[in-house]
Amino acid sequence: MLQLENVAVRYGSDSDIVRDVNVHIRPGSFHFLTGPSGAGKTSILKLMYLALRPAAGRVSMFGQDVSHLPRRELPPLRRRIGVVFQDFRLLDHLTAFDNVSLPLRIQGLTDEAYREDVEELLTWVGLGERLDWKPPTLSGGEQQRVAIARAVVAKPASFLADEPTGNVDPQMGQRLIKLSVELNKLGTSVVIATHDEAMVRQLSVPVLRLQGGTVRTEAPRQKVSA
Repeated sequence: MLQLENVAVRYGSDSDIVRDVNVHIRPGSFHFLTGPSGAGKTSILKLMYLALRPAAGRVSMFGQDVSHLPRRELPPLRRRIGVVFQDFRLLDHLTAFDNVSLPLRIQGLTDEAYREDVEELLTWVGLGERLDWKPPTLSGGEQQRVAIARAVVAKPASFLADEPTGNVDPQMGQRLIKLSVELNKLGTSVVIATHDEAMVRQLSVPVLRLQGGTVRTEAPRQKVSA
């Protein structure tokens, strides 16, 4: 589904942020992307949701080379990707309900077609009483939960999250990880960027470890039987 081949990222004339990155995300797989702050995790995610073009190498997605596609051809691909950004990127003039339903409206669905699903999802992330609240009236953790609900509501082929549990309490963090696992069971490929090693240890899934400007893939942690 997604492949980075000998990819490098740089900003301006500076040296490469990451280099020689080779990553293969198969359909229906689950990966953590981890490494210290400033290592380049967000840059890797930007490559994965087509917000950044590689300075070198090749990015393939959904069976085609997307490294140098014209911008007008990117929106249909992006609609197949659910993304949770660190800064949430909610629309302040829309309610929580309208922010979450936006991907479905873009697809042309009517309010009647998605209302029940959106309300159920917002209730599941603990915001059932906040449907009509706008982002400025919500706490940071509540805004993050709206962003996560928006990213998964259309059942994307790929779900990417940048530190999705960074602004929520541990109990809600566990619920959001469970949501990612359930989404993955439906066939969605999942990549979660985090520097939280405790979170990484919770699941036996491959880890993309970013260090020294490149990525190495670690096999799933073996569970120890009692």
